[in-house]
Amino acid sequence: MTDTPEVKSRAHQLVDAARQLFVAGVMSHSGHANLSVRLDADRFLLTPGFVRDLEPHQLATVGLDGQVLAGELRSVSAEIITMHSAVYRARPHVGAIIHTHSPAATAFAVAHRPLPCRTEPMLRFGQPEEVPVVPWGPRGSDVSVRGIADVLERRPTTAAVLLANHGLLVFGPDAAAAGHLVVAIEESAEAEIAAAAIGGAVDFPEGALEAVRASIARVAS
Repeated sequence: MTDTPEVKSRAHQLVDAARQLFVAGVMSHSGHANLSVRLDADRFLLTPGFVRDLEPHQLATVGLDGQVLAGELRSVSAEIITMHSAVYRARPHVGAIIHTHSPAATAFAVAHRPLPCRTEPMLRFGQPEEVPVVPWGPRGSDVSVRGIADVLERRPTTAAVLLANHGLLVFGPDAAAAGHLVVAIEESAEAEIAAAAIGGAVDFPEGALEAVRASIARVAS
């Protein structure tokens, strides 16, 4: 990892986001995840193949062309460089990406079922629409990456996708925002599954997003 103040700051943000995922209890039993944060138009920091007890100096600097510019990656992370690059190319405003196997969200991915937006945290943290499903392809393969790029093109406002038979991919303006959305989506998936046992979840009334935005604006003003 290149040791400049800006890179150090982004690295600490990414490590903090990873730690918060464990604190929130949204990780799978294995703790598997990969996280990245954009440095500029051509580079991003990427976790090295593990995220539990992650330290900033362990992150690798990677180019959007797939080249590892500084640091080292395990093969398990090298496979997913193209997945992160595809999102950064498709969404120039995205500053960070998080991929997890969060159990409840992964249940929807395994079922090939989009996750509806029926909880207020999803409205508040950047996903006021259902989370779509990307068709399955081997991790990091051209099939998988093309599937992600296709869904992002068809769903230009989504901030997350479910990777069929795999897990969750979330992206946001920065690492903290992406982390908050991972938590919101996992909680929403848990609530959907629980609500199914008592008759099923119910959609928001029309205008719910606008009402939430107005409430946020009123407090912030």
